[in-house]
Amino acid sequence: MNKTQLNKNFDTGGFQIEASVLKQFLWYFTDVFFFKSRIMPISSVLVFLLRLFGARIGKQVRIKPGIHVKYPWKLIIGDFSWLADCYIENLDLVTIGENCCISQQAMLITGNHNYSKISFDLLIGPINIEEGAWVGACAKVCPGVNIHNHAVLTMGSVATKALDAYGIYQGNPATKVKEREIL
Repeated sequence: MNKTQLNKNFDTGGFQIEASVLKQFLWYFTDVFFFKSRIMPISSVLVFLLRLFGARIGKQVRIKPGIHVKYPWKLIIGDFSWLADCYIENLDLVTIGENCCISQQAMLITGNHNYSKISFDLLIGPINIEEGAWVGACAKVCPGVNIHNHAVLTMGSVATKALDAYGIYQGNPATKVKEREIL
């Protein structure tokens, strides 16, 4: 039986940060000072800073203090969406559509490791959250997952595969429990 052999030189599968060292350095300090410290409670300033570092953000988007964004230049947010103090580990592109809600302590994770390889190689996949979807508090979205329009991932649930449009999903792994009705 083979054992995992962790080291710094694992296969990253072609992963690229896609930013200069200077940009990464400046983002690190901007993130620590304005986002992680929660010193800046004004959403429009947080949106401005994310845009300054390459995020594509629509109109009237609300960003709450405490949000974690690994790489703003790999983030797209549609009009009228709300993001609470969530965790976006976007080694790959994260797209959040219009009128979406990403609740407190939700996690969007685009990277994982291949546990079947001795070298524990990096695996990445984009996350796409379509219009009107809601990711509940403390919910988790795994790499490569599509959350189709108006789907709901309930509090504390884990999305490991695509969520159907207007479906309400619960559990770990999340399973469809009913249809969403919007009155």
